[in-house]
Amino acid sequence: MQFKRTIKTLAISTVLTLAAIPTMAQDIVAFQAPVDRKMKAVDTVALRSIAEREMAANPSAQLYSEWSNKYAHRATELPDSFRIDLRHFCMPTPSRVITSNFGRRWGRMHKGLDIKVYIGDTIRAAFDGKIRIVRYEANGYGNYVVIRHNNGLETIYGHMSKHLVSENQHVRAGDPIGLGGNTGRSTGSHLHFETRLCGVALNPALMFDFRNQDVTDDYYVFRKRTYERESDTANRLRGKDAGPSVASSEGNPQAYAQPARQQESRPQASATGEVRYHKVVQGETLYSIARKRGVSIERLCRLNHIGKNMRVKVGQILRYS
Repeated sequence: MQFKRTIKTLAISTVLTLAAIPTMAQDIVAFQAPVDRKMKAVDTVALRSIAEREMAANPSAQLYSEWSNKYAHRATELPDSFRIDLRHFCMPTPSRVITSNFGRRWGRMHKGLDIKVYIGDTIRAAFDGKIRIVRYEANGYGNYVVIRHNNGLETIYGHMSKHLVSENQHVRAGDPIGLGGNTGRSTGSHLHFETRLCGVALNPALMFDFRNQDVTDDYYVFRKRTYERESDTANRLRGKDAGPSVASSEGNPQAYAQPARQQESRPQASATGEVRYHKVVQGETLYSIARKRGVSIERLCRLNHIGKNMRVKVGQILRYS
């Protein structure tokens, strides 16, 4: 009799337990739903944050909808304003001689600066970026390279004698991309250098001061409404017919490259605020240059937007005051 009661009790308990399982499952699902919604919201915020960081690090993503190796440039709508980061730059060439300005020339627009270089001179990438075009154009750029930079600019290097890079290759500021030349529609060895935003040519003199081997500021803010006036001013200040460069007031104001012995005879860093430069010779390091010029390595790095561990190259121009 006792055995029958035990079996009956177990049977009832089993039935009640099985009946409760769906209810418990429903409770778990009901509890999980808001958790899932919260996790989805967290994931969305995280993804948005990642996207925003990537856009900040690579502003070019805001400007260009496609990547193509088929054309040198294609104009699209310019933003009303856009800030271009000029830090961590490298001058494409140590030459200080501008032979032709940006603007109207011989009845047509000259959409870059012409810089005097000799056949075989090393041409370097102005900023970090990715090579979009490597090509030869007989009636135009000759051997040329187009780089899309992370800061939103595209730069074009024309009339070179040789390419040193390939399409879709990533480059760092200062990497060699070609050699100076006289190819294409050219009447003498020189570098034709363009800076473009959304495919539209902007005056490189707004951003690059070849005569002083420097950029004009840490940032350049392009504004549609004031651009043309600023471009004219840049030509007057930094173009072919500008006055003597303060960096070269001790000698030829348009010296292409001063011999090392002339560099060594230059006075130490000036306390008057005069801008001075040093040309790197064989065997020199940032430490030896800083000691020679009487400045700290920190100041040398800050003036040239470089890191302490950077290896300087023979012929490189470094500002030291």
